Amino acid sequence: MGNFDKYSKPVLKGAKKKEAIRADKRQAKQETAAFYDAKKKAAAAAKAGKIAVEAVSPSKPATKAVKPKTTAAEEKERPVPVKTGKGKPDDKKAAVAEAAADSMPLNKFIAHGGICSRREAAELVKQGKVKVNGQVITDPGHKVLPTDDVKANGKKVVRKKHLVYILLNKPKDYITTTDDDAGRKTVLDIVKNATTERIYPVGRLDRNTTGVLLLTNDGELAQQLTHPKYEVRKIYEVRLDKPVPKADLDKLVQGLTLEDGPIAADAASYADTKDKSIIGIEIHSGRNRIVRRMFEQLGYDVRNLDRVMFANLTKKNVDRGKWRFLTEKEVRLLKYFNKSKR
Repeated sequence: MGNFDKYSKPVLKGAKKKEAIRADKRQAKQETAAFYDAKKKAAAAAKAGKIAVEAVSPSKPATKAVKPKTTAAEEKERPVPVKTGKGKPDDKKAAVAEAAADSMPLNKFIAHGGICSRREAAELVKQGKVKVNGQVITDPGHKVLPTDDVKANGKKVVRKKHLVYILLNKPKDYITTTDDDAGRKTVLDIVKNATTERIYPVGRLDRNTTGVLLLTNDGELAQQLTHPKYEVRKIYEVRLDKPVPKADLDKLVQGLTLEDGPIAADAASYADTKDKSIIGIEIHSGRNRIVRRMFEQLGYDVRNLDRVMFANLTKKNVDRGKWRFLTEKEVRLLKYFNKSKR
């Protein structure tokens, strides 16, 4: 044996080497477990000693933990909790993000309020005719919130998030109203599953009159489509009890005098050249039962009355008793097609 052999470890190989490694791991685990076991015992002993001290002097009041004082600089940097709409605290970033998600460009906000189109709203803003919270804003892209006070030309703008427009091909035996005390069927019974918004019919159709009917919650549009000064176009197909001579068609256009005043059709012609008892008539008046009364004045009995067009809306591809939502393009045209008359 050399002078340094007692300081060197024997070189292990094969199975002996693997067994030595496993032995080292077992020893390391045992040492770790012993360390934490000793730590737990020390903590338990300290806790037991504290309870014993409190038992000896029960009259001594418990001392409250004193919070360390913070400097003015630290207090300034501390984040301030912000309450969300649900009443739970949140940080500033979440509140800012929530507000940004609900914000809207000013011209879009005005358009959603039913005042005018988005392009026209942008022009109003640029002309300085729009105020936000009492301040004139000239940037159409200025972001506004639902809580902001927006006025265009002195008129308060109320944003409507969920405007609904439904075209119904009305069948017979349904009345055009929101409810009926007599329990009769209403047009709202047909579209009751279409939306959760409170919608109502624009104008009226008689119980036995069929055809195009618009239902919406857009009050601004409904007012435009029913006000006489806007002269909204309506076309009806009328089936009569007998053929109509050309002279009576001319009378419809030249004008008749009814019990509530004079009335004239914008146009009248044969809808079917082979059957002169079927007439197409265009009129813009919104007076009650006006088409029926015009033909009754001339001595005809109206067997069937069907509105085939209302404000450029037709019942094309909509079966009787069915409905559909208007497209965005249809809504845009519906709102501004009679701009020149306004």
